[in-house]
Amino acid sequence: MKQVKRRTWFCLLFTALLAIGASLFLARYLTHGADWASFRANKHIYSQSGQLISGTILDRSGNVLYDAASGAYSDDDNVRRATLHAVGDSAGNIATGAKTVFSGKLGGFNPILGTTGGGHDLYLTIDADLNAAAYKALNGRKGAVGVYNYKTGELLCMVSAPAFDPADPPEIRDGDARYEGVYINRFLSSAFTPGSVFKVVTTAAAIENIDDLFSRTFTCTGSVEIGGQKITCPSVHGTMDIYGALANSCNCVYAQLAVELGGDTLARYAEQAGLLDSLSVSGIDTAAGSFTAAEDGSADLGWSGVGQFNDLVNPCAMMTFMGTIANDGTQVLPRLIYRETTAAGLPAGLYRAEKRAGVFSEETCDLLQDMMRSNVVDHYGQSQFGDLAVCAKSGTAEVGGGQRPHAWFAGFVDDPAHPLAFVVLVENGGSGASVAGSVAAQVLSAAAAAGY
Repeated sequence: MKQVKRRTWFCLLFTALLAIGASLFLARYLTHGADWASFRANKHIYSQSGQLISGTILDRSGNVLYDAASGAYSDDDNVRRATLHAVGDSAGNIATGAKTVFSGKLGGFNPILGTTGGGHDLYLTIDADLNAAAYKALNGRKGAVGVYNYKTGELLCMVSAPAFDPADPPEIRDGDARYEGVYINRFLSSAFTPGSVFKVVTTAAAIENIDDLFSRTFTCTGSVEIGGQKITCPSVHGTMDIYGALANSCNCVYAQLAVELGGDTLARYAEQAGLLDSLSVSGIDTAAGSFTAAEDGSADLGWSGVGQFNDLVNPCAMMTFMGTIANDGTQVLPRLIYRETTAAGLPAGLYRAEKRAGVFSEETCDLLQDMMRSNVVDHYGQSQFGDLAVCAKSGTAEVGGGQRPHAWFAGFVDDPAHPLAFVVLVENGGSGASVAGSVAAQVLSAAAAAGY
């Protein structure tokens, strides 16, 4: 009798373990089935050479960017170069390209039919013509351009340079400066010294922690001593309020504010701004940023508040931060997938904005909006942006080694008819306001003309 009971308990235990195992497998199949189906050895969606042969990648308007069945890219060579990093190259060297990252979706995986139902059409949120305009505006310089709708999260423009024509790839040899880092999507996968665009973070921290900030006046004589070291400005700015300090991008003022706030406070605000952690753009992880809380009272802390020292920022994260300010503190994460349809044209998948509320207070964002609008009107020049109510901050980031500074220009359009946030980075471009600002003006003009 005891032996029968033991066998009964063993059978029950075995059945329970089998049920648990089957449930776990089913859960993993439903969540990871598309990844399993997109394995390179699956001959339903890959050729013997490893080329995807199933699915089509299109822009938001239905312009074909890549047709896997024919292996053909867009008919327009400018579009091919401009969307190289969004789509991916034929050899699969660009790890963040849609061909690689979304291969499971393109294969048309279905939990019941597998991949036998045919490939899917994947519409990206980008506008091919806007990407081409941004690539042209970079004019052969290395860098990144991003524009997104800060209400819906739709990434309208994502350009990384240098690039090449994926329909006619060049032979790239080690040490060829023309293609340095060409397989890296600089917008998503790189982090750079931010320079003065980081002063927006320092300003936010000062607004919320220094009670008399807007009643103070500051005097810049061209340099200030902090921690026994000299912090310098490119010019003597004289006496100004905090609006003038941001518009003039005064290193002396912002270094002193950084010391007053303290390293831990600045680090907390950099994290709140979303500049330190990796973001997920439709499942593609961006590069994380970094901020070192230097010793209180030190020159290093002063330089970190200016956007130098060990500060690093990812361009996509900076664009998202600009959108958060425009959105009164609500962060809307960028997304790259617009929609997905089956071979029969039926909708597949649900894609919508992912929001995080309360990054900064609405009052803080209102003040930052006003200050950044003042930057454009009183300092950078409204004329280059036409009728667009652009709010922005430039950055000229020193990188050492005898190299020219990185040029940054980031901001947003304060207009419900054009809810656009943007970032421009030109590597070793020099002046942020004139070089990156000019690229931004051209891209925003094209975006507005297209009705975004």
